[in-house]
Amino acid sequence: MNGVGDKSWPAEINGVGSALRSAGSRIGTPLGIIVGGDMTDDGGGQVTQPSEGTQLLQFSQRYQQGIGPDRVNVPVYVGLGNHDLDQNGPPPHADWYRRELRDYVEVNHRAGVFFKPPVSVADYDVASDCYSWDWGGLHLVQLHRFGGDTAFGAESSLPWLKRNLAANAADGRPVVLFQHYGWDSFSLERWDPQKSTFDDDGSGAPHWWNDEDREALLAAIKGYNVVAVFHGHQHETPMIYQRDGLDIVKPKASFMGGFALVRITNAGMDVALGEATDDIGNVMFTNTLARRWQS
Repeated sequence: MNGVGDKSWPAEINGVGSALRSAGSRIGTPLGIIVGGDMTDDGGGQVTQPSEGTQLLQFSQRYQQGIGPDRVNVPVYVGLGNHDLDQNGPPPHADWYRRELRDYVEVNHRAGVFFKPPVSVADYDVASDCYSWDWGGLHLVQLHRFGGDTAFGAESSLPWLKRNLAANAADGRPVVLFQHYGWDSFSLERWDPQKSTFDDDGSGAPHWWNDEDREALLAAIKGYNVVAVFHGHQHETPMIYQRDGLDIVKPKASFMGGFALVRITNAGMDVALGEATDDIGNVMFTNTLARRWQS
């Protein structure tokens, strides 16, 4: 990640032109790294007794802005996924690790009267730990597992999201949302009673989020200029697709070397999905998306 700025935007993928406005130009230093959830594998790296999760400790040492090759050199905007939030701690401390992960988000992004976090954001919702910030005329929103999540006693972020968009995006500026669950088949899988597992053919209860969850999120963002939703969850396959009128992007998981590179300007949006090919900084690009705004 520290060296990607010196590389060039892809002009072609597998011999096919990328159609990116930025094709062939130097990438430049990113404004930041945004995490789409699953910072850790199992609740921060649980141990027998409540204590600092070993995986969260490792993440914090690598994915916090610093100097040198062993830390990323740009700001990091953290997000939580099911691997961070779904596992209980040992009784009677079931919520210990969920609270630890949420505390990590707050400590990194919520400014206080006497406290300046490493990456301060403009609007932090204490109830849901969702937050937003702006890069110039671009409004960005982190929704963690998904906008409206209420699992394990979480407070829905949708009331905050509606207020946030009304206050910050009513002028039609582009908005980008980040959350863990998407609209891909894995995110939408349901219980299959014939096979006793969750899969694409299931007709039972949804595994991750349901139709009502998605409808409520879509209702909250209706009328705003949401130019893309970025998500994680499914690890292996990079995807760029459309659902419900949205451009949706999912890179390969970062522990597998994956990342999404995005440039949004007044003229449009370029997205390139890539992955590391070795441990000395080489990358390859696998998917692209080019959008031009209508004037």
